[in-house]
Amino acid sequence: MISPRTRGRMVARLRAEGIRDERVLDAMNRVPRHHFVAQALAGRAYEPVSLPIGYGQTISQPWSVARMMEAILQDREVPQRVLEIGTGSAYQTAVLAELGAEVFSMERIGALQETARALLTRLGYRRVHLHHGDGSGGWPEKAPFDAIVITAAVPCALAPLYRQLRAGSSLVMPVEEGEKQHLQVSYWDGSQARVVPLGPCLFVPLLAGTISVVSGECGG
Repeated sequence: MISPRTRGRMVARLRAEGIRDERVLDAMNRVPRHHFVAQALAGRAYEPVSLPIGYGQTISQPWSVARMMEAILQDREVPQRVLEIGTGSAYQTAVLAELGAEVFSMERIGALQETARALLTRLGYRRVHLHHGDGSGGWPEKAPFDAIVITAAVPCALAPLYRQLRAGSSLVMPVEEGEKQHLQVSYWDGSQARVVPLGPCLFVPLLAGTISVVSGECGG
């Protein structure tokens, strides 16, 4: 068992590191992060580090999750419909759901998606919709969205995603420039984006195509 006090210490550290939105802090205090990592790593779940979840992927460190959530909530109510590109462990999916959003989450690795689906169901998250596929093109059938969150590093904002945003919405993502990465949020007014940097980060890269669970091969 991981003590709720351990989760509380994580939240206190996030507050000390500059996370100010109490909605984000409260949501992260409610999500049992240790369920989203392998049992052998559960004791490290609340440390300020990213951890492996298999298939070359990681669960992002708590600060990165908190900062991304804070960015989409900046000076606004909780977005009603959020597209998440890169379900991964589904930890950030759960945080979004705890905030009150209806979450549409895409994952290119089928095995991760199935694990995420089972865990989210077991934990009682109902307003979450998962899709196995290449997230670089978004999920146009479910658009428009009030916010989009990309959980893997991209070289630039992906044009199809802006077309799936409502005016007044936001797109937050890690951007890769050379050997460095930084978080940024783009506030979309329906025709152009105002970009605000959020600080350095480290994420796995966004890869195109989907992975077959059977063959392990990438496809178009």
